[in-house]
Amino acid sequence: MNVTCGTDIIEIERIKEDIENIGDKFLNRIFTEKEIEYCESKKGQKYQHYAGRFAAKEALFKAISNQLDDKYSVSWKDFEVINDKQGRPIVKLLNISIDNIESIDISISHCRLYASANVVVLYKN
Repeated sequence: MNVTCGTDIIEIERIKEDIENIGDKFLNRIFTEKEIEYCESKKGQKYQHYAGRFAAKEALFKAISNQLDDKYSVSWKDFEVINDKQGRPIVKLLNISIDNIESIDISISHCRLYASANVVVLYKN
């Protein structure tokens, strides 16, 4: 069994500034429609949720980067972080396929200043 992990932390203010200064161009480059819809539904806390998903994508890339080679050109929108029916974050790989992934577990946290994410990937033997 092979297990990899990735973690990331980001200042929420940095994401807020990028959204306010760059706007839709930034949002549409980083986030899928479902992610934008979810974060926008959070109203006053939307920047924490955007930052959490940004950190999740960074952490996921760190966890799977050893499986990528030159044939992959990975973009931000190749990973989608949504919630399951219980509200837990889950990851969907949209435009890439890594055959030997058995499961991906993700955890996202945020407070007033920071958002963080941890990802654990379990690979099949």
